[in-house]
Amino acid sequence: MLLFATTTFASLSDTIDQVQSKIVKIYGAGGYRGMEAYQSGILISPDGHILTAYSYVLDTDYITAVLADGRHFEAKLVGADPRLEIAVLKIAAAELPYFDLHRAVKAAEGERVMALSNLFGVAVGDEPVSVQRGTISVVARLEARRGVFETPYRGPVYVLDVTTNNPGAAGGALVTRRGELIGILGKELRNSLNNTWLNYAVPIDELRRSVEEIRSGKFVAQRDPQADKKPRRSVDLGLLGIVLVPDVLERTPPFVDRVRPGSPAARAGIRPDDLIVLSGDHLIQSCKALRSELEYIDYEDEVKLTLLRDQELLQVTLRPLRDVNPPKKEQP
Repeated sequence: MLLFATTTFASLSDTIDQVQSKIVKIYGAGGYRGMEAYQSGILISPDGHILTAYSYVLDTDYITAVLADGRHFEAKLVGADPRLEIAVLKIAAAELPYFDLHRAVKAAEGERVMALSNLFGVAVGDEPVSVQRGTISVVARLEARRGVFETPYRGPVYVLDVTTNNPGAAGGALVTRRGELIGILGKELRNSLNNTWLNYAVPIDELRRSVEEIRSGKFVAQRDPQADKKPRRSVDLGLLGIVLVPDVLERTPPFVDRVRPGSPAARAGIRPDDLIVLSGDHLIQSCKALRSELEYIDYEDEVKLTLLRDQELLQVTLRPLRDVNPPKKEQP
């Protein structure tokens, strides 16, 4: 009996060590109103792709990724999907242990699981991240609780009986007792009705397609100026009727300050305090990035924007004014 217990413990310990090697500690922006500047991530390719939560921590040009062996890398934001609140980073590394997203498994209510993350930022170098053991209490859909949980994600989640909503845990891994990947730990989420916190993970099945699209060039953080040409005359915020908040910071978020009456923005239903997160399929992280992105859109073309309003994502289509100083046609 003692031999069986020892063998089981050793097997679980080996599994934890194996999973630990695929967890990444991520450091970036923070400090505003006491917000922590760290979170977690998981390696999803041998050449350094990292899946993590899309949050304010990534709102900087200087993201640091620390691997389980203590190595520090500068991480670049490849892209993000605000609808799922996930992001993909890339570091210059090779032959890394990683989770194959296509081999992720589904789990059911009552299944015993482990959550690995750098909650509270306890690991800064080669120290192991935290491991929490628990069970999946229920599989539920957040969209059924619209207006209760402040998140743009509307889909199935694994609700856990272990406290994973602490600072730094977002982006960590939820795995089986055999080390199989099940989901990614969600960000801190509080119930607005009873002020309780939700401990949850998003199933990998819900994220896999978006991750593949990001890696193939969708929802990218920066447009490649060599691949895309600017039109002779591009659209601008004035033509759309959008006035952003003052651009006083290096990465001022593109919140709408005012909308000019009768403008394309007004007709599309854009409101003050809307946050612009996507222009077409391109990720928008700042006022500067939005202005730069609009330079690639012809003033006669439609402008498709995705807005975040009260934690709900809205897609709008703007049709720029056609009669404002149109360029003269070239003579044959």
